[in-house]
Amino acid sequence: MGQRVWVVAALLALTVSCGQPDAPRAPSGAARDTEAADAAADQVAETHAAGADAADDAAAAEELPDPDAPAVEPPPHPVPAYGVSAGHPAAVEAGMAVLEAGGNAVDAAIATAYAVGVAEPFGSGVGGGGAALIAEQGADPVAYDYRDVVNNSGTIPASEVGIPGFVAGMEALHADYGSVPLADLIAPAVELAENGVAAYPMLSDQLRFAARRLPQDELPHFYPGGQALAAGERLVQSELASTLRALADGGAESFYDGALGVELAARVDGIDAGSLSAYEVKVREPVAGTFAGRTVVSAPPPLAGATLVQMLQVAEGLGVTEHAPGSSDFVHALALGWRLANHYRSVEMADPDFVDVVTAHLTDGERNAALAAAVPADRLPNVAGLIEDVGGETTHLVVVDADGTVVSMTNTLTAIWGSGAYELGFFLNDQLSNFGLRRANEPPEPGKRAVSSTVPSIVFDDEGRPVLGLGSPGGSRIPLAIAQVLVRWAAHGEPIADAVAAPRFHLAGTKLHAEEELLAAAAPLRERGYSEISGPPFSYYFGSVQALEIDYDAGVLHGAADPRRAAAWRAAAR
Repeated sequence: MGQRVWVVAALLALTVSCGQPDAPRAPSGAARDTEAADAAADQVAETHAAGADAADDAAAAEELPDPDAPAVEPPPHPVPAYGVSAGHPAAVEAGMAVLEAGGNAVDAAIATAYAVGVAEPFGSGVGGGGAALIAEQGADPVAYDYRDVVNNSGTIPASEVGIPGFVAGMEALHADYGSVPLADLIAPAVELAENGVAAYPMLSDQLRFAARRLPQDELPHFYPGGQALAAGERLVQSELASTLRALADGGAESFYDGALGVELAARVDGIDAGSLSAYEVKVREPVAGTFAGRTVVSAPPPLAGATLVQMLQVAEGLGVTEHAPGSSDFVHALALGWRLANHYRSVEMADPDFVDVVTAHLTDGERNAALAAAVPADRLPNVAGLIEDVGGETTHLVVVDADGTVVSMTNTLTAIWGSGAYELGFFLNDQLSNFGLRRANEPPEPGKRAVSSTVPSIVFDDEGRPVLGLGSPGGSRIPLAIAQVLVRWAAHGEPIADAVAAPRFHLAGTKLHAEEELLAAAAPLRERGYSEISGPPFSYYFGSVQALEIDYDAGVLHGAADPRRAAAWRAAAR
């Protein structure tokens, strides 16, 4: 990939001084329920427009590195520890084995990703896609988008299956960063599929919940005797092991231009040889913005990283850093931040290869503080055009190696079990179902990616060092879940394990769903316009945050095993 210089001090200045849209952007659709709110929003637009020229002048005067000049490597910040956080203990061990054998963070992330696709076949795997952020010490963070795309015909099949990107994504990451043979990184997943993994409560539950839509007669290893595997019973996936062996032997070519692709094209409506061969992984610049004295770097469009940053900055303007965590004011400030940021996501986010997507104004701390000042904080304002509570499932993993490289990766089949279609030992995604989410109803086109709620993220300190990688499954609830963890950790100083375990909530429309420990504290919010305050509407609603924190002073890693699922983490000294 070459060396990349990333100066955080410059980024902190640029997030508020450059890239402003030429036209003023009022919080369209927000706080439209009173004339006073309209006037406040208009004032924000006027203030933003008046400052745009000055901001452009400041950006022009900013001395930026010459992109053609030789890179200047800053002093390294080695970390005398390494670790893996993932959705299943077996995946953690696969990644740790790679690190212990001398592999780097990207090597370990690839091994972990393949292994978790075996252990969590409902959430990710060969039939899906994903996105990853990589941050090497002293280098620009880089975003990889290998999510599923529309086929070459430009039409969405009834199954809503997209052309899978996972295999291509793993190979692209390996080509750019890998130090261990790819076959060796796939080997732990092969072994896990062959020898089996003990079923655990979530796997058993998801099999029971999906029994009516999955082809049970084709899945005797998932439904022995017609019954979903019970917790403790062993899941052996022999056909998947054969497919993984073929990938280890033939690489991505076997999937996109070889025998595996030929079989998929023959069996799956919406997948064809030409579309497989045309698949491309996208490498993009992440979005970034400041919050609580740190820089939050997250996934670029069409993923929801800008939404996460904007939500945090609006909530900060509404006083979330001063409100006691778990209090009604704390919940309300984050809920308002989510409501406003979700509006912008709903109407502006799209695939940047097809639509001109501007994010600088969404991550502009000064502008978002002004938007916060225009929001009526005493109630829940009406906001049009929201992507509401949408189901979906993913898995997240974080890896840190002893050189301090951080990988934050989210992989997905979209819905639980994806489309439900099962071929060659794995489930196919239904990623194209996301094309109906935007208010503008973004039309499908060949090779296009749909909007997504995933936000693989990395937080940097004021010295430009990556200090925290995190992400979560959970569909449209992901951005708000990650924001809650970040506010507790970054603004209130909670240990990352405590921030992850703390009770969560989600705002869906005007309904607030909260874990039991928050229900009493949130009750007063009914007086602010929340129509319902209740528990989660279904099991596993609040995701499972995976996170690793680098403590440079102590020379150790801190992690968290989210108690909501089968998550795990492990670290070791080098």
